[in-house]
Order: sequence, then C-alpha cells, then structure tokens
Amino acid sequence: MALTSYSSVVAIALLFSLTSSSSADTHEKFVHCLYSYPLNSTISITEVVYTQTNSSYLSILDFSIQNPRFSNASSKPLVIVTPLVVSHIQATIICSQRHGMHIRIRSGGHDYEGLSYVAKVPFVVIDLINLREIKVQIENNTAWVQAGATLGELYYRISEKSTTLGFPGGVWPTVGTGGHFSGGGYGFLMRKYGLAADNVIDAQIIDVKGNLLDREAMGEDLFWAIRGGGGASFGVIVAWKIKLVPVPSIVTVFNVARTLEQNAAKVIHEWQLVANKLDEGLTIRVNLVRVNSSKNGNPTVLAIFESMYLGGVDQLIPLMQKSFPQLGLVKEDCIEMSWIDSVLYTAKCTRGQPLEALLHRNGNDLPFFKAKSDYVRDPIPDVGLQGLLRFFYEDEGQDAFIQFTPYGGKMNEISESEIPFPHRSGNIFHINHMVRWREEGDEAAQRYINWIRRLYSYMEPYVSKSPRAAYVNYRDLDIGVNSDGYTSYRQASIWGHKYFKNNFNRLVRVKTKVDPLNFFKNEQSIPSIKSKGKGRNTKVEILGAVNAFIK
Repeated sequence: MALTSYSSVVAIALLFSLTSSSSADTHEKFVHCLYSYPLNSTISITEVVYTQTNSSYLSILDFSIQNPRFSNASSKPLVIVTPLVVSHIQATIICSQRHGMHIRIRSGGHDYEGLSYVAKVPFVVIDLINLREIKVQIENNTAWVQAGATLGELYYRISEKSTTLGFPGGVWPTVGTGGHFSGGGYGFLMRKYGLAADNVIDAQIIDVKGNLLDREAMGEDLFWAIRGGGGASFGVIVAWKIKLVPVPSIVTVFNVARTLEQNAAKVIHEWQLVANKLDEGLTIRVNLVRVNSSKNGNPTVLAIFESMYLGGVDQLIPLMQKSFPQLGLVKEDCIEMSWIDSVLYTAKCTRGQPLEALLHRNGNDLPFFKAKSDYVRDPIPDVGLQGLLRFFYEDEGQDAFIQFTPYGGKMNEISESEIPFPHRSGNIFHINHMVRWREEGDEAAQRYINWIRRLYSYMEPYVSKSPRAAYVNYRDLDIGVNSDGYTSYRQASIWGHKYFKNNFNRLVRVKTKVDPLNFFKNEQSIPSIKSKGKGRNTKVEILGAVNAFIK
C-alpha cells in the first residue's frame, strides 16, 4: 500500500476542481487550485508558490540554472513551486492535470538541455531545492537522501559519520541527486561498485494520482524503471535509499599531464588498451583540452590523466609499472588523502577549499555549453584520434573539453537489463564531448553548436553502432525528440534505443501502466503507447480516479 493514504484528500480536491469551467483554464486558476487544495500539513503552500509577478521569481528560477544558454529562454515557467512537504507536490500534480499545466521537475538544474526548467507549453516547475534532508544510518551502511540534495551535500553528510564509507556517484558536487540517480550516475568508484543507480535500494515517488509510494507500494517494475530510466517520466521522486560502500582510510590521487609534443597521443593509445582491464580499485580517466605550449606559445592539446586509487601510493606504483608503464607515473606525482578529500580534489570547483565547499549549491561564472556522449567498444585508431585532436585547433575548440571515462571492473559483472541503464560489458570507455563559450548571442551559440555537431559526425566510425549509444544524463536533443502532441513508440524509439537499448521496450510498458495518459512528459520522456492527443485527464477519467481512490 502507499506510504501515505491521501485518497479522501485527493478525491475532495479533484471534485472541487471539476466545479470550475474547463474552457477558461489559466495559470491563475491553477494557482487558485493550489491555494484551495486541502493539504495534510500545517505549512501553507502559499509560502512556496512563485508566479512571474512575484519579486523573488527570477532569483528562484535562475539560482539552479547550470547552463546559462537557457537563462534567457522565452519559455519560462508560469509558476514555480518549491515544496516543503509532500502534500505541496501532490497538490501541484493534481491541480496541473486539472488546469492544463505541464510539470517540469528540478533538483540540481544540470539537465544538459534545460528540460527541468524550459518548455514550449504552459508549465510549472517543481523545484525540489527545499527537500534535501539526508539521514545517514551507519549501523546498516545506508542513507535516505531527499531528491533535492546535491552530491556534495551527500558526500559531506557521509563524511560527518564515517571516514571509511562513501558512495559511487558523480564528481561535480552541485549535481542534484534526484536526476543523477534516476539516469544512472557514475564517478571514480564506478569500476569498483557500479553506478549510483546500482546502489539504490528503495525510493519514494509521487505518482500521477498523487500517491506517495515506496518500493513495496510501487512494485518492482516501477522501481526498476526509475533507477536509470529517468524518473521524471514516471512521477516526482521525493527520496532515495542508498547503500553506502566501503572505502579505505587512505586513497591516492594523481593528475599527470602530457602535451602532444610529449607523446600524449601515444600514451592515449596505450591507455585505450588497458583502461578497462586495470585493477577495479583504479580508475584513470583522460581529459583533453587545448592549451598554449610552454615552449613556443602555440596552441596544442593537453591530455590530463586523472586518477583515484583505492589504496596507498606504495601499492599503486608497482601496479602502474606493471599495467600502464607508458604513463611514467612516479611517487612524486601522487597524493595520499582520505576519500572525502579526494572528492574535493577531483571536483575542480572545490579544490583547495575547506570541506564545507561541498555544500555550495550553485556555480559561479558558468560558461554556455553544448554536450554529447558516445561509447567506445574498440580502440580508436591513431588516425581517428589525430583527426579528433585537430578539432581543438579550430576557433570554436579553444575551450572545448573531451573526457574519456574507462569501464570494466564491476560494470562487466552487471547485466544490461538489471536496471534501464544498459551500457555495461564490452565498452572500453565512455566519451563526454563538450564545447564551451562565453560569447553572447544566437549567432555565436549556433557556431559552437555546429562545431560539436561536426565533431560528433566525425566520430561516428569509431564509436558504438546499431545503435550509436548515448548516456541519458548527458541529454542531447539532437538524437531525437518527442512531438508536441502524441508521440508514437516508433518516433520515441529513435532516441530511446540510443539511451536504453532494448530496455526501452520495458520502460514503455512500465510508463503505459503507471501513467497511461502521459501526464509526465517532456521532449525526451518515455511515451505511453496508450496516450493520444494532449494526454490530459477528462472529467470522466478524473472521476474514475476518484472512485478508485475511495474504494
């Protein structure tokens, strides 16, 4: 059964909303519905509703925008709700359905295409920024994490309770756990412990009917879907229960940089041959950026071999000499530290700062960016790598960033169908392609976007095929989008199979079961095969839901 039974409350709210005229639905009536909703809470929803006339509206909207490319989008939410309690979310879901408002859900604001706060239809943002409580339970190595909490907040709270527990999430501390876990989530512990989503053991979600469900209540199909399939397609995730993982008291990190003049291309070639075969406690990723040569000042490409090893330097050096001697790692390149200090070290935005820097939620002076993703199953030949590196010498490549993240280890041991995230064994590494710029205006934006599209096209012969796979947390609307109205399975499968492979079919079945009218939708949400038209509840459907609640 549901964690909290709101059947009578929802029924009253739905019956109340049906008394108003459906021909004049506006966001004013939506707000009136929110204010009139019978909450099971002493906290009034009026405290957390922001319309465009509210003096705090823009500051609330802009605070969690992590890609300034969408800061000036004309399609802004008509209303922002920053819930303090579950019933605020339930009211928003019910009133949105009644008054023709779409919902976008934001936890950290890192959606690469801004889909958590941009839409082409009248919409409301549920911003979970106030729901970020974290309860770490050392006695059983678990934690409950509300979906509005960031990775930095999670890591900080774990470190308060233990120096030998961690969690295999991402590197960037401002990323919200709500979206990160629901899309998979990876970092330096992936080769040892898998994805963040692999270590989720329970969750709380509010479904289209306003029910708050835990794992038992939602059933294994829905619980499967939200761990890697994108939670926003199925409801509003409120919290995750995660399994914490053991980490040694000392880990070792290093950053070794090589320019092309220092044989970086050759070292990258050798890295490709061993990256996914190294000890699972060792992760070495490669960051490619453009710099000016220290010798002549001319542009060159710098390859930064960035690593975290679960152990001491005296263990690491012999391991590297045996497995990857081409890097030439020496003891002086390495730093021993605690796992939580390594989190600060690998997150460039917090390096050298006190641990409390992990609690900062928004970045400063962020660039515009556009990103894409790929998976590599066979080493990129030298000629292919040379062609890729040439893109950095173009004007638009000046601040570009390409990252190779190795697979293997635990990722080889988990079935592709265990959760919706299918990118497991057979991959040598994952690529994050990113172009960044600071020039204002649409012309500049299009120029940089065209650059990364050309790069992406160039890479096609060297990456996965049938489908050319992509990572859903690196959202890319170029690979396919839903239509504004009814989206067919065939249309959605264009992008769906790239993100989820054959797991897309099961995701569609789950979606059809839990949200048949496709209320929770966006440009790349899982479609319901039963949804047609606008996907909006009719009076008959709403009354049917009311009767079901009462029963």
